[in-house]
Amino acid sequence: MNIIISAGGSGGHIYPALAILEEFQKREKDLNVLYIGTHNRMEKDIVPSRKIPYESLEIYGFTKDIKRDIKNIFLIQKAFKKCIRIMKEFQPDVVIGVGGYVTYPVIKAAKKLGIKTFIHEQNSRPGKVNHLVSRYADVVGVTFKSSIEYLKKAKKVIYTGHPALDGARNAQPLDKTMLGFQVSKKLVVYVAGSLGSASLNAKMLAFLNSDLHENYEILYIAGSNVNLEEFKKKVEKKKGIKIVPYFDNLPRIMAASDLVISRAGAGVLFEIIGLEKPSIVIPSPNVANNHQYYNAKELESAGIIKVLEEQSFTKESLAEMVGTLLNNQEETNQLKKNMHTYKMTSPTETIYNTVKELIGTSK
Repeated sequence: MNIIISAGGSGGHIYPALAILEEFQKREKDLNVLYIGTHNRMEKDIVPSRKIPYESLEIYGFTKDIKRDIKNIFLIQKAFKKCIRIMKEFQPDVVIGVGGYVTYPVIKAAKKLGIKTFIHEQNSRPGKVNHLVSRYADVVGVTFKSSIEYLKKAKKVIYTGHPALDGARNAQPLDKTMLGFQVSKKLVVYVAGSLGSASLNAKMLAFLNSDLHENYEILYIAGSNVNLEEFKKKVEKKKGIKIVPYFDNLPRIMAASDLVISRAGAGVLFEIIGLEKPSIVIPSPNVANNHQYYNAKELESAGIIKVLEEQSFTKESLAEMVGTLLNNQEETNQLKKNMHTYKMTSPTETIYNTVKELIGTSK
């Protein structure tokens, strides 16, 4: 089987694509893969480091800069023509798009050449590009059932769940003592997102420097854009707090925790579900379509997570929520029970079977 997979811009698109790819690698002995991404975003380093063949496109998201946007129109057309050439040479059986503006010329080229296409939407409110290319795709897979009503121009939409779920439910807990934490104390893992949040870090400083968390320990994953040394200087020397910019195997340290505090990207939410961890989710207000808010609210209404909106965040409000979840076993058990409705199927297996059926109908 020959497949082209494309996703870019952020870990929220890239890691689901890699999870889907891993499922294909497990099941297909004679698999040939080509990943198409941007020339300057995260995927250009992440994907080749995993020995996956990679082709890059020079393409950018649209802004309010008229000159740049006019240039980008020509770059999109150039990228489209490059995708046509790539596909004629590679001869894919299917093209899979997992989000990000780079997927637009990829899926459009596949449609032009009559190649079967599958795209996946991670968030409850579809992104602009997926909304646009959904009319070209043969099948659209969604993480949230509520997304279906926003994809009315799509030929076929199916509920798959999020690919992160499969990897998380199989994650083995790390030995937290290797990170300097105590066995006798509960561990709270705070995930600020892959890039971090300056506004939230500022609010968290007050919490970290308070005496509101003396009964448990904290791993604070601040994000790669944070000036770590500067941030550490601002945190008073408190025992039981470890601050890092990034954690390579997030599901394993989350598996070792007693509570997760995070943003509301779909990937981390479904890792939380896969691990059955009680969580406090703080949606970022600075994302496209306010999708983190809608992701969080859908899972909150299902009784799966607790939501703390950034505008309501204080050191006292956070401390109260953490204390409740760490000390109320009945409530955390109910959260875990409610998660089971989202764990009934394997998202990557569903996607694999859908693509196999799609290819079969094309022959």
